[in-house]
Amino acid sequence: MRRPNKTVIAFFIFIHLGALLAFIPSTFCWSAVALMIFMHWLTASVGICLGFHRYLTHRAVILPKWLDYIIITIGTLACQNGPINWVAHHRMHHRGSDTLMDPHNASEGFWWSHIGWMCYTQHKFDHPARITKFARDISGNRYYQFLEKQFISLQIGLAILFYLLGGVSWVVWGIFVRLVLVYHSTWFVNSACHKWGYRNFEIKGDLSTCCWWSAILSYGEGWHNNHHADSKRANNRVKAFEIDPTFIVIKILEKFGCLKLAKRRLTSI
Repeated sequence: MRRPNKTVIAFFIFIHLGALLAFIPSTFCWSAVALMIFMHWLTASVGICLGFHRYLTHRAVILPKWLDYIIITIGTLACQNGPINWVAHHRMHHRGSDTLMDPHNASEGFWWSHIGWMCYTQHKFDHPARITKFARDISGNRYYQFLEKQFISLQIGLAILFYLLGGVSWVVWGIFVRLVLVYHSTWFVNSACHKWGYRNFEIKGDLSTCCWWSAILSYGEGWHNNHHADSKRANNRVKAFEIDPTFIVIKILEKFGCLKLAKRRLTSI
């Protein structure tokens, strides 16, 4: 059963309307644009792609606890829900990709998989017991629970900090514009990468593709068919031209001894 989630719908409208303030000349300054670009990379690539996705969801890398909490906090600043819900929904997606057991089933159309699925409360995917089941390894972590409850408050705190440092322009570009761009670059992995592109691997019943422009926007996540073929790989690259910027960050952190690539396992989460 699906029910429209008016709170989520209102929130998305608010964020997108806020981003339109960037078209007002008085809100433009180069420092604000630079902030947006840096925060886009930090929250999308380091926070979501590395932290929420490759580390927490698929355990492709191993992080020390201090770096774990830093990167997962950064991921929470992408404002895509807390880590527990994010991980649970993504694991559900892999478990039932493009079927009725997929929260953002691409078989139901582009817009459903892009944004529509978040605008409804879906009992079979959003029930707390099911979230706990799919995120059983992290759902008991108190810090993650805190991030889950306070992810909006953290965004408000960040907005206040940006206002104090750079005024309204830093809030418009560093919060609203950045969130809209990060949202859609992430959402295109769920939608465009199940509709357009090519496939290196044929996976029965799975619509995942490799979409080059989505890979650019999402720091390597757009090589989605490669990822669905082997979700435990920390590197989404298969062909020489498939550049994976997030894996470059992983290799840099590995070089400095900040993380390790996980040993390959036969089972998947």
